[in-house]
Amino acid sequence: MHLHRVITGLVALPFLVYLIYKGGIYFSVLIAAVCVLSLWEYFRIVFNSQDKSSSHILLIIISLCFGLALVFAAYKRSSSSMLIGTLYSYLIVCGFFSLTQFKYDSLILQKISTHIQGMVYISLSLALLVMIRQSPYGATWIFWIIGIIFAGDIGAYYVGRAFGKHKLCPSVSPGKTIEGAVGGLAANMLLGSAVKFFFFPNLPWRESLLMFVCMGIAGQIGDLVESEFKRAAGVKDSGTILPGHGGILDRIDALLFAAPVAFLFKRFVLTVG
Repeated sequence: MHLHRVITGLVALPFLVYLIYKGGIYFSVLIAAVCVLSLWEYFRIVFNSQDKSSSHILLIIISLCFGLALVFAAYKRSSSSMLIGTLYSYLIVCGFFSLTQFKYDSLILQKISTHIQGMVYISLSLALLVMIRQSPYGATWIFWIIGIIFAGDIGAYYVGRAFGKHKLCPSVSPGKTIEGAVGGLAANMLLGSAVKFFFFPNLPWRESLLMFVCMGIAGQIGDLVESEFKRAAGVKDSGTILPGHGGILDRIDALLFAAPVAFLFKRFVLTVG
């Protein structure tokens, strides 16, 4: 298993670095693919592959199409209003769909609510990554965000193994500890501060440190939320597409919660750089 993880990482890393560096349509297509695969894994988990009715399959297709629309709206327009308009259009379509299906499916509102949750949780977060990449210094910001999240994962893992005694959320993820969470936040701040010092010296320190903390907390919540989905469904991994790593959602769970935080700070708080 460990060898599979290493091989997958060595193969995927240069490819990801290249697409992030290139940006534009290259990065957007990557994010679009990640969006579709993540939504598919999400639907498989939350619905547990039990509902195979034609109406639900159609709803999944609608959600996948609007997920792609959100990503490419971010690429073409890089406008928050465009994302809001696309998301609102999705809500209207879902509302109309529920009216046509309620007579035949008493659970349709619950299903649609779950789909909307996935659209915000996955598609909107990934679309915001595209907007960040399209903005000034976008490539550096993307590497920065991913680095902060990765550092937090590493810090939480090793500090938790060495010093972890107090469970963080045992009902959801028994292996995670409070000590590990603190170690993860420390790693978030160390990596974030190092990149800020060398690449963004003009950014204010106070707001930058606040961003690192908020991203770290959001990332850990994202990790736990995905674990909650899997525990409720009784599955270990979100998928099998990445040998040794599980599914796409298993790799980006923290990023999905941290990316909107980074976007908001870049757009409204850290106005320099």
